[in-house]
Amino acid sequence: MLAAGALAAAVGIIAACGDGGSSSSDTATVSGTVADGYLRNAEVFLDMNGNYQWDEGEPKAMSGAGGHYSFQVSSGDAGQYPVVCRVIAGTTVDEDNLNTPVTGSYVMSAPAGTTAFISPMSTLLREKLEADPTMTMEQAMTQLRNQLNLAAGPNMLADYIAGTDAAYDTIHEVAQQMATLMAQQSSLVMNGTTGAVYRERYRAMMGQLNLEMPYITDNVVSAPTDVVRPMDTIRQEMMTYLGQVSTTGTFTNYTAMFRNMTSQQHFWNYSGSRMRPGSMMGWR
Repeated sequence: MLAAGALAAAVGIIAACGDGGSSSSDTATVSGTVADGYLRNAEVFLDMNGNYQWDEGEPKAMSGAGGHYSFQVSSGDAGQYPVVCRVIAGTTVDEDNLNTPVTGSYVMSAPAGTTAFISPMSTLLREKLEADPTMTMEQAMTQLRNQLNLAAGPNMLADYIAGTDAAYDTIHEVAQQMATLMAQQSSLVMNGTTGAVYRERYRAMMGQLNLEMPYITDNVVSAPTDVVRPMDTIRQEMMTYLGQVSTTGTFTNYTAMFRNMTSQQHFWNYSGSRMRPGSMMGWR
């Protein structure tokens, strides 16, 4: 665990006292970066009621160059709620492709108090922790590294675009595939008129992504003719599954989709001359 001072720097929350030091006017700056690639003109806000969408009274900002965002919150709220990023079709620009706005909307977030780098990876970590209370952050990070077939070391909450280790290139490429899948499910998980998020479908989508992570990774690191499950197969199966999930607020326990397993062998086995997604524990 990071010491308190280091944690404040890592998560991007900086306290600032109000006039006269009155606790009622204390504020904090919440700042960080949003990315698949760095995302400009994305809506970033403090999700105080946990519905994955901005509501009146919730602090928000639009991200700028380099995906940077910053807004003020009450010091009592700093670190208490997740920061959510809404990528907006036709408005948000991914700096991996500066000439064209994104064509599909999607939503990302991070565990409460973790604001420095919001990405598909932080989004999945948050959903792991919320769906399976048996997990610690350390376990969730270890499991995510194992799902990507990475050795111990890379910080799964770090800015993978700025990372110099080759592992961060893999993380970036997998994050791109995750963002594409999330955008392709937009019509199923978001109301096209109001932008409201169907929480049950959103959580189900993240559960499906969690199950598919080794196969998504396989598409990144393998030749197209040698993958176990092509991305189009993953996309079609996700759409079929989500279409069967209720759009109402009915609570569903998704713990089974986020099992607390931290051994690489839960996700990969040997086939031929390389590691590839397998069924060591009947994963699929």
